[in-house]
Amino acid sequence: MTTTRMTIPQEMKVLMNHIYELHKGVRQMILFTCNKKYKELAVSRLESQGIHYVLQPAGQKNLNVYFGRTECLEAIRLFVTRPLNELTPEEDFILGAMLGYDICAQCQRYCKRKCNEKCLRKN
Repeated sequence: MTTTRMTIPQEMKVLMNHIYELHKGVRQMILFTCNKKYKELAVSRLESQGIHYVLQPAGQKNLNVYFGRTECLEAIRLFVTRPLNELTPEEDFILGAMLGYDICAQCQRYCKRKCNEKCLRKN
């Protein structure tokens, strides 16, 4: 008897861990970035578990998949309307806070970005 072993791509293992964290209440919203070739697999997994999501391109080869609580996704639809590197310092801060990133690190990031923004305006 021969058995075929299916290899799960590393990116999908990360997605499954994120889904686990969502179900356990560790996080309310998650940003998962993957190669566009995994779009169908990721969407299928989320839909099979009744998880709401928002898809956004992330460059030529990647895809940002936001998923979690509907309230969070509605906010994402309103202010994350362009590439992440084009977000204002305030939008970047809000997104990081929504994703549950370390709030002190987010404050440092905000201050650094805000200072850089002011310095650019002076020149």
